[in-house]
Amino acid sequence: MIDTAMLMAAGLGKRMRPLTATRPKPLVKVAGKPLMDHALDRLAAGGITKVVVNVHYLADTVEAHLRSHCNGMTVAISDERKKLLETGGGLIHARQQLGDAPFFCANSDNLWIDGPQETLSMMRKIWDAERMDALLLLVPLARANCHKGPGDFHMDAQGRLSRRKTSHVAPFVFTGVQIMSPRLLVDPPSDVFSTNIFWNRAIEAGRLYGVSHQGLWFDVGTPQAIPVVESMLAHG
Repeated sequence: MIDTAMLMAAGLGKRMRPLTATRPKPLVKVAGKPLMDHALDRLAAGGITKVVVNVHYLADTVEAHLRSHCNGMTVAISDERKKLLETGGGLIHARQQLGDAPFFCANSDNLWIDGPQETLSMMRKIWDAERMDALLLLVPLARANCHKGPGDFHMDAQGRLSRRKTSHVAPFVFTGVQIMSPRLLVDPPSDVFSTNIFWNRAIEAGRLYGVSHQGLWFDVGTPQAIPVVESMLAHG
């Protein structure tokens, strides 16, 4: 049972301005509740009992919100107030709080709806620590709602991932949700760096895998995306 998750909530939310001028991006409301609460609801529904949340921008506001919106989960704060560490650096900073077992990691600004199976349970069934260093939840580019990019990964028949080639389109987009092994969280290149460093190592070792999400997924990255997402949710 993988029952610990890291929720990434430390970003500056620059693309969400002006809404983030006075509030952190995780607390921007979509469909009646903050983005963070959508993620917390999904984590709690998926059996997570402990969530580590990193904070930086307007950190006090995020912490105050978590005290009353933890969905019964134990919440630990990974404090990045002094310096924003990006995703990879944030994972290294939270390493001791995450423990020595595989864990989920989720972005707080992506919104997903379960498909036929509950998403985290489905990922647990596929996870194989003997073969995998990370398992990424992907969505087909054609179903990546409000996402403007050209895709992130190719996936072979066994689920192994490779990068999109320059000037090409890739069929899958990373949803912001993954399972990671602590064995990846070693040898940081600096204190500030992207999770891409860990993924590149896993790709080289043939140990980065993916699974296609069967439900809905929304990239809620800009103010313009919010009414589109709300309309799609309201109309099923």
